[in-house]
Parts: sequence; structure tokens; C-alpha cells
Amino acid sequence: MKRSTIAAQMYTLRDYTQTAEDLRSTFQKVSAMGYESIQISSIGPIDPMLVKEYADEAGLVICATHVSWDRLVNDLDALAAEHKLWNCKYIGLGSLPEEFRTGLESYRNFAKLISEIAITLKEQHGLQFVYHNHDFEFERFEGTTGMEVLLNETDPSVGFILDLYWVQAGGASPEEWIRKVEGRMQVVHLKDMAIVDRKQVFAEIGEGNMNYAEIITTCRETGVEWYVVEQDVCRRDPFESLEMSLRYLISLL
Repeated sequence: MKRSTIAAQMYTLRDYTQTAEDLRSTFQKVSAMGYESIQISSIGPIDPMLVKEYADEAGLVICATHVSWDRLVNDLDALAAEHKLWNCKYIGLGSLPEEFRTGLESYRNFAKLISEIAITLKEQHGLQFVYHNHDFEFERFEGTTGMEVLLNETDPSVGFILDLYWVQAGGASPEEWIRKVEGRMQVVHLKDMAIVDRKQVFAEIGEGNMNYAEIITTCRETGVEWYVVEQDVCRRDPFESLEMSLRYLISLL
């Protein structure tokens, strides 16, 4: 892990990225913290050219995205053009659509669909589709989990953005899953898990109980390119949370 490969996920700052003016200001603040890379997710309806202009102005590389299922299915060529404009290789889907969460067959059908999308993106555009998990993919169906179906029944061109908090919340081992997706994960999502009043809560990296020294070592050993800091809910100012996580990750360099 190099400092330049640590990115801030804009979903963490979604309340500050809904207008072009706010997005520009947020990019500047993220850059001033010391981040050199970002993931685009949950921003407002802003011209992709402006997004690129503001990122360049702030000295930020766009390493990956989360986009809607609807656009992946119905607007793939335009989506690919946006990512080429941003020099961004990784097109991510942030969550499994509700209609595919009904059981084993729905996961298998979804695996076929994302395989087709991934093959098209790779062969026609030179881009990679990547899937971001939550905890529900670790539900068991007939002796297997939804996540294992997505790993084992997709084309190898389908990549993954493992969210290690959600892997842990699903009762699985982050380190084990990092190794399972070796070669198919260039982008990883990092956040910590703390316990408050006997409940799991999102925490800044280094402020929770996950073994991030070991996690980062495993990521390095399996060829992860981008380390993306994402915190779904912050118990303090989200800019402060992102900065705390960055400082901790830098201490592991």
C-alpha cells in the first residue's frame, strides 16, 4: 500500500456532494486532508465533465465508482464513456438489487447477468465491472452462501470490491475472503467495526476491533491496487472521520 493508493469514498460525504459547488468544495477538502484518490458514488446529477474538471483541479485521481443497476443494464455505453473520460477502469455496483435477494436461484441468475455485463465492459471498452458486498450475501442457501455463488458462478472478468466490515458482519473472515478473491479484487473497502451498547457500529479505521495490520498485509500479498476508506455512518463530522482513517492507514505504510 502506497499513500497515493488510499482513496476516499464519496458515499461517506454524500450530504456534501449533491451540487456542483458542493462537490468542488468537498474535493478540495479531501485533497487538503492528504488524499490523492477518490471513489465516485452517490453524488448529485452533475455533468461528468465538471466532475473530471474538479477532480483534476484538486489533484485527485478517480479510482473507481458505484453506479446504479439501471444504468448498467440500460445505459452501459454512456457509462463506459464517462469512465473513460475520468480515466477510471473500475465500474462498481454498490449493492445487490432487491429482486435478486430471494434465494439461491436469484443469486445464480444475477451471476449470469453481471457476467454478461463484465464481459461486454472488458471486451468492448477495456473496463472492469466490480461488485461490492454487504452482509446479506453471506446468508446460507442449501449449504452455500450467496457470496460463494457470486464468486464461483461468475465469469472471471467479474471483479469484487470486498467491503471488509460487511464481510465481518456476515460472520465471515475478512482475511480468508481477501484470499478467496485473489486476482479478482483490485479495489477494497476499508472501515472498522466497534461495539457500542452491545451493538455493532461503523468506526474510523483503527478505532474499532478489526485487525487492520493483518488485513492490509493480506491485501498487499494478494495484489490489491486501491484501498478505499468508506464509512457509511459517522458518529462525528464525516470529514474528520475520513481524516482519522487516513492517518491510521498512513501509520501502517
